[in-house]
Amino acid sequence: MTNSTMLYPHMLINRLSFWVALTLAIALPTTAQAQDNAASSGNSNSQITEVLPQSSILLSIESSERLMQEAEAAIAVQDYPTAIAKLQEVRQLLGQLSGFYRDLSELFTGIDNRISDSHREKALATAQMRDEATFQLALVHRAQNQPELAVPLLIEIVRSQQPTRNLGQRAYQQLFELGFVDAPYPRNQASE
Repeated sequence: MTNSTMLYPHMLINRLSFWVALTLAIALPTTAQAQDNAASSGNSNSQITEVLPQSSILLSIESSERLMQEAEAAIAVQDYPTAIAKLQEVRQLLGQLSGFYRDLSELFTGIDNRISDSHREKALATAQMRDEATFQLALVHRAQNQPELAVPLLIEIVRSQQPTRNLGQRAYQQLFELGFVDAPYPRNQASE
């Protein structure tokens, strides 16, 4: 058990509750379907071959996109508490997805490069989406005059994206506007 779960046992309970609910949501329909298939075929050893649609799974890119749309709608009407909750949820979800896809990519490296590459691309795409959600969350904190909450998020983006990529530059620009850094980047060609 880590220090954070010792200090915050409710976080561990929330995580466990999430995983139990997710497991039940996936297992119960699958079990019922397996029973129906076995009953209709008369064979109790039949395997389930149907693939669940991504939209019905909470831990999916589609669910993340839906949460981002809900956050954007909340931002549009300046419902910042809802936007913050949705953005925090989508950041956590995308972080998990990115890690899972990265792990799968590493597991298939050298075994099946096509599968490894597919999962690597999904890991990169979900990490990009996570960083975009993080940027939106930082902007919401700025809108609420909470730079102490925005700065760590912006630094996280620069670290993840690097200062040479567009989102990394935009995050660094926010740090500059907040006065956290005093050197603009990229520098004007004229000032060199």
